[in-house]
Amino acid sequence: MSSCNGDCSSCGSSTCGDRKAESLLAQPNPKSNVKKVIAVVSGKGGVGKSTVTSLLAVAMARRGKRVGVLDADITGPSAPTAFGVTECQGASEDGLYPAVSRTGIQVMSINLLLDNPADPVVWRGPVIAGAVKQFWTDVIWEDVDYLFVDMPPGTGDVPLTVFQSLPVDGVVIVTSPQDLVSMIVAKAVKMAEMMHIPVLGFVENYAYIRCPDCGKQIQVFGKSHLDDIAQQFQLPVLARLPIDPAVAEAYDSGLMETVDTAPVAAVIEAIRNAG
Repeated sequence: MSSCNGDCSSCGSSTCGDRKAESLLAQPNPKSNVKKVIAVVSGKGGVGKSTVTSLLAVAMARRGKRVGVLDADITGPSAPTAFGVTECQGASEDGLYPAVSRTGIQVMSINLLLDNPADPVVWRGPVIAGAVKQFWTDVIWEDVDYLFVDMPPGTGDVPLTVFQSLPVDGVVIVTSPQDLVSMIVAKAVKMAEMMHIPVLGFVENYAYIRCPDCGKQIQVFGKSHLDDIAQQFQLPVLARLPIDPAVAEAYDSGLMETVDTAPVAAVIEAIRNAG
C-alpha cells in the first residue's frame, strides 16, 4: 500500500498485503547470553519430568557446556531441591542473578524467591505465566550454552507462554508406560507441532525396576505402549529409564550432580545435534 508507514500496530486494515506477522517472542535480559533453549515437557504429572530435566542438565554440564535450568513449574517447583540451592546470587539494576549449583549450573525457580519454600503459590494462570516470562526477561543468564526449561504438565497457560515467548529450539517429551500415556503424549506432540517447535524424541521414565538379586527387569507399570505412539509420529524413543531409588535419594538430598547420567547419553546427543 502506498500509504503504509511500516507500523502495522497503527493500521486498521486486516487485509493489507504488506502486513507482517507479529512475533510474540520476549526479549531476554540485555545482559543474558543463551545459545539454545530446550523444553522438557510431559502431558501429565507424576512421570518424573523434573528428575529427567536435572539429569539432562548434569549430563550436559559434564560435557563441558555451561548450563541453566529454568523451573517453569511455578506451583510445584523442585529444581532448587535437586541442586541443593536455596537462594539467588542477588540482584542489581540490570536484573536478577540465578542461583548457582556446586558444579556451576545456573538455576532459577520461584522457590528461590519465597520467604518460606513451603508456602503455596496461589496465583491465577495469567500471573503464573507472567512470572515464567520474567524468568526469561528479568533474569541474567550468564553465557549459557543450554537452558533447560522444566515445564509444568499439560498444555495450559505456562507451556503456551514458554512456546510463544521463548526461542525454544527443541522439546523432549517425558512419559511413563501406562496405557493412558498414549493419548496424553499425543496431545503434547500435537501442541509442539502447532507451535512449530521440533520434538527431539521421547524419554520413558519408570520403564522398569531391576531385581537386586537376579538382575531381571520387572515392568512395574506393565508393558510399554510408547513404541506405537513413537512410530505414529515418526519420533525416536531416546531413553528408557528405570525406577532407581538412588536417583530419588540424590534428588531429595540436593545431590543430583553426583548421579550416573549414562542412561540419558542418547538424549544429550539428540539435543546437541538439534538445529
